[in-house]
Amino acid sequence: MFKALGHPARLAILDFLSETNSCFTGDITDVIPLSRTTVNQHLNELKKAGLIQGQISGAKTNYCLDPLVLKKLKAAMEALLHKMNCCDPLNC
Repeated sequence: MFKALGHPARLAILDFLSETNSCFTGDITDVIPLSRTTVNQHLNELKKAGLIQGQISGAKTNYCLDPLVLKKLKAAMEALLHKMNCCDPLNC
């Protein structure tokens, strides 16, 4: 999951999907200024990582964040930061 988050375009896609508060049906290139091919490649990487779900509906695809996976990601990140003592100002 962390590897999938390593590209600014993927973060922009996730940010956009989080702001829609629902599944988005349409062409994300209308919102993110990248070519359709580039966006599709990033969507595929996000799907492989399990961060988003995509279901075809006619000529369009519905894209949604996967809330269960995002909860796991949040827990993993919190555990990692806790383990590293990054939240303790005396250790930074």
